[in-house]
Amino acid sequence: MKKRIYADNAATTKLSAAAAKAMQIYSSEEYANPSSLHSLGRNSKKILENARKRIAATIDAEPSEIYFTSGGTESDNLALKGSAFCYPFKKKRIITSSIEHHAILRSTEFLATMGYDIFYLPVDEFGLVNALDLEKAINDDTVLISVMLANNEIGTIEPIFELARIAHKHNIPFHTDAVQAVGHIPISVKELGVDMLSASAHKFNGPRGVGFLYIRKGTNLTPLMNGGGQEAGLRAGTENLPAIMGMTLALEESYNKISQNKDYLLKLEEIILQGLSENNIDYRINGGKEKLPGLISLSFNGADGEKILHRLDLANICISTGSACNSREKEISHVLKAINLEEQYAKGTIRISLGIDNTEDEAREILNAILKDAKRFW
Repeated sequence: MKKRIYADNAATTKLSAAAAKAMQIYSSEEYANPSSLHSLGRNSKKILENARKRIAATIDAEPSEIYFTSGGTESDNLALKGSAFCYPFKKKRIITSSIEHHAILRSTEFLATMGYDIFYLPVDEFGLVNALDLEKAINDDTVLISVMLANNEIGTIEPIFELARIAHKHNIPFHTDAVQAVGHIPISVKELGVDMLSASAHKFNGPRGVGFLYIRKGTNLTPLMNGGGQEAGLRAGTENLPAIMGMTLALEESYNKISQNKDYLLKLEEIILQGLSENNIDYRINGGKEKLPGLISLSFNGADGEKILHRLDLANICISTGSACNSREKEISHVLKAINLEEQYAKGTIRISLGIDNTEDEAREILNAILKDAKRFW
């Protein structure tokens, strides 16, 4: 059987060998509860705090500003709802963008049912938020601004530094969903100027079900989970030490090779894009000039993205039509609608997200499969 080619890394990545090994060790040998007072528990606590320190170093944060969660969705929920619930009878406006991940959009929809005023910033044809639009949207009731660092569907990297600067000019905290970006582009929370940042391990070759939320010292949040007081009282529940150590190893691996990985992924991208151009395929690349390396959103004129996906799957090639979290919906995604992509292109959209385990030969096979499909069905 032909070897399967996995090009859906924006949905989830393969667990790295180092992360898998760390998880095994901390499952079978260092299994004590970090909250226990005996020697084994104290040792687990030291390991946990060391992981917090190492993760903080990769994003230029302080160890005490890293809070472990079950992943990006929980981190986003804690940032938004935890901020909103700090002002239940006062500030009511939350500002976000129209192309956020559903972990943000579903949270704001929930908050809207509780009386919060949600303002969705528009984006341009590249998926970029305009700073002037943010300035106009801010009012005296604004409690939080949340704009993603990089879009999970089209890869656009937002001008977070500028947006956070505007937020702070009005003394409003700023959160960024960086789930798709952490481990793939250099990030300094100090340089970005953000107050909170969400991350999820499975996006950078770590395990599923674990992530973290960076919370700048002095930022107020109301806990969503109550219990034993773990994570400085902000996130109750016994910490998943094996998963946290797997995340730590995976993030350090990615962090240490960010520049090298970027160059390699751009090389793979070029194989596909150059091949499409040379064959006069009518397509568009979605996203801005500044985007995540390896993530390619392609829209083909007159094609059906879902049919392309299934035919490539029959050829043992795994891609996506867009966001995996939206894969059951056949209508045009909210991101493509927000960038005003014409319907004849939007319906023919696929997302190829390459990873460090992909090869140049695999990139060529993906290209050839698309070209074959184009010649037969378009």
